Amino acid sequence: MKVLETDRLNLRWLSPDDGEFMLELLNDPSWLEFIGDRGVRTVEGAREYILNGPVEMYKRLGFGLFLTERKADGVPVGICGLIKRDSLEDVDIGYAFLPQFWGNGYAYESATATLAHGRTVLGFDRIVAITSSNNQKSARLLEKLGLKFEKMIRFSDDAEELRLYGSDK
Repeated sequence: MKVLETDRLNLRWLSPDDGEFMLELLNDPSWLEFIGDRGVRTVEGAREYILNGPVEMYKRLGFGLFLTERKADGVPVGICGLIKRDSLEDVDIGYAFLPQFWGNGYAYESATATLAHGRTVLGFDRIVAITSSNNQKSARLLEKLGLKFEKMIRFSDDAEELRLYGSDK
C-alpha cells in the first residue's frame, strides 16, 4: 500500500514480497555497523523480519518503516519511516539506504515527507531520532532535517551509547 509520494519516490508498506531486498539491506556493511546485526541470513528470514517488525507495527499502530522506491523504475533504494520503540518515549524516524543509492538525496527527500506525514497526518508534535555516535552522515542528515542533538542515551547499561535528536512542531 502506497503511503507517501515525493517528486522521485514512492514510500509504501513493506510486504513479505520484499524479502530479497530486505535481506540485502539487513546484511549491508553499513547496516551492520550502524544499526546492528539482526541475524537474518535467508530470504525466508527476511520475510519473517518484515512480518514480525514493520507489518506487525502497521497493524498495531498504523505506521512503521516504509519501502522507499524510485518512481521512474520501481527499484527499491531503502527504507524510511516512523517507529515506536519501547525504549523511547517518543516516535522516532528511521531510515537506511543501500550504498549504491547514497548521494542522490533520497534519504533527505523521503525523510522530509515522512516527518511531514508524522506531524500533519498522524498528529505527532514531537519526533526524535537516534544514531550511533560514529555515524556522522546520519547526524548531518538529521540536522539538515531540522532535528537538534539533545543528549547521549543508552537503552541498557551494556548497550552502545547513542545520539538522541529531537524536533518539536
